[in-house]
Order: sequence, then C-alpha cells, then structure tokens
Amino acid sequence: MQKIAFLGLGRMGAPMARRLLGAGHPLTVWNRTAARAAPLAAEGAAVAATPAGAVRDADVVITMLSGPEALAAVADAAVPALRPGTHWIDMSTVGPVAVRDLAARLGTGATLVDAPVMGSTDRAATGGLRILAGGEADGVAGVLGRLGEVSRTGPPGTGAALKLVLNAAAVGGVALVAESLRLADALGLDDTVARRALADGPLGGAVARAFAEGVHFRTGLAVKDLALATGTARLPALEAVLEQYRTAGVPDADISAAADRIRTGSIA
Repeated sequence: MQKIAFLGLGRMGAPMARRLLGAGHPLTVWNRTAARAAPLAAEGAAVAATPAGAVRDADVVITMLSGPEALAAVADAAVPALRPGTHWIDMSTVGPVAVRDLAARLGTGATLVDAPVMGSTDRAATGGLRILAGGEADGVAGVLGRLGEVSRTGPPGTGAALKLVLNAAAVGGVALVAESLRLADALGLDDTVARRALADGPLGGAVARAFAEGVHFRTGLAVKDLALATGTARLPALEAVLEQYRTAGVPDADISAAADRIRTGSIA
C-alpha cells in the first residue's frame, strides 16, 4: 500500500483522507488549522506539524486546498522534502496556470497529476466523486479509484481546465435558476409549478442543486472558481454571475443560500 501524505482537511479533504485511511493506506495528514486533524489522528492517521514533515516519507502526496495561493504556499514548504519519484496529486480547484506553476516547482523529481473532483461532501464520504485526471495517472490509479470514478482528460493541466468549465456551468446554472424563479414570482406564478417546470427542462440539474440539502459548496469557493474562469477568457454572462455571488453576502454558506438571495433580491 502506497504511503500517502494528505494536505488540506477541509469539508472535502477530511472525508477523502478518511476513505484512504479506511482502505489501509499508511496516512500522514497536515492541515493549516491543526485541530481539524484530530478526528483522523484518533482513527490512526499520523499528524505532521508542517507540509514538509508530512511528505518526507510519502509515495503519494495529495493536496486538497482552497485555491492557487494556498497551493503555492504549501508547495514552497513541501517540495524540498520530497523523495525522488514521488507522485503528487493536486485535487484542488486552482486552474491550469497554478498546475503549470506547481509542475515547474516539482521539476523532474516528481510526477504531477492534476485531478480535481466533481461532487460535494456526500460523495467524498462514499467514494462517489467524479475525478478529472490530467497527466500520467497510471501510477496512482489505485489511490484515485478509492475516491471515485476517474475520467482521463489528457495532458497535464487539462483536468484543472475542465474543472473550471464544469464549475462555471454548474454555478452559473444555479444563479440562472434563481433569477428565473424571481421572474416567476414577479409574474405571479405558483412556486411549485414554476420549480417543477424548470426541473423538467434543460436546467434540471441546476434546479436540484439550487435547493439541495445536506451538501456544502461555499459561495466563497464559487466566487474563486468564477474569478479563475473569467480571468481566462471574456465571459460577460459569467462576469455578471460572479458579481451576483460576490454581492450575495454569504461567503461561508452553501451556494443554495446565495441562490435564495439572488432570487429574492436581498443581496448586499
């Protein structure tokens, strides 16, 4: 069993790390807020005080971090301590530029796979994520398979790129559903009738996500992802969506809360 260092134990990272620990992988974890590592330590994971300490003996390093800046900071600390031949899997949503920067930091001493995920906390806990893997993933196929279904996307950076495309569509769709229901309210339509009609149409998945319960994708992360997307190409519609999420005023709440504010017009 490959020794794994898992860096980043947020809402997604913690259940993913727990899956790997439960499968029998020797696991060392690190998190900027050390208290978040305590539950995994109680289940048998080793806890490192620094990123360098976490990766020193690892065969595989997995990063699940909040954004490009966090990834760069962790890489600066961890890369000097890597063993030659280590596999580094970045599962964060950071965009292809950050992946290229990480590849430059790693050089030829490690194999990089960019493997962001589709799915929320519920799927992270059950191993039901969709994993978008760019680069040479054969050496870590078994590890990735414990976390979900792997879709190969092409050369390094393509997993990160496709994740931006899919997130932009999903998050944008939720905002469009919210505004469509705002229009339905203004026209005096029954809420149940309007929601059912939208759910039966092409935006059905976005309708379900706009009212989902028991999952959590922070509005602040949606803002980060949309900013990465709109910084790559001119996307006027998504720029407007980005502004809606920014002004919703609920950065730590699920995007369904932002959708509710967009619908009611009660944005900051």
